[in-house]
Amino acid sequence: MTKLLGTVLSIAITAGGQAPAKPNFSGEWKFNAAKSDFGVLPPPSSIRRTITHAEPNLTMVEDQRSDMGDASTTRKYVTDGTAITFTSQGFEVNSSATWDGAALVIVSKVESQGLSFKDNMTLSPDGKMLISSVHISSPQGDLDIMIAFDKQ
Repeated sequence: MTKLLGTVLSIAITAGGQAPAKPNFSGEWKFNAAKSDFGVLPPPSSIRRTITHAEPNLTMVEDQRSDMGDASTTRKYVTDGTAITFTSQGFEVNSSATWDGAALVIVSKVESQGLSFKDNMTLSPDGKMLISSVHISSPQGDLDIMIAFDKQ
């Protein structure tokens, strides 16, 4: 009986200590302006993210339209923190992605402009909404924005 109780307790401890499952962000995601919060920044008129995610590889193609013009970027991450470089609006961006529980944390720096972005990407429990909670640091100060996307 003691051996059985020890085995059950061991299984329960092991199951309770497992890391949460990493979500799969794959899909077409459309900006939801009503559920987003850009603070003092003017929101874009549209954003579309196309994500292909086969852990540990994640490719994100983002098309954005705003009063400042249109922008399109393609980013190919490895979620183990491997550094990547891509170009956005003519600027070189250094970036990496790592997991923090069920959140994918993407840190990006535009060193020539003194900008840094920390994007915590999460999925709603039903997988129908993607939330990017972004902390922006710039020479003018810090700002937090939240961008909501609906799965298409």
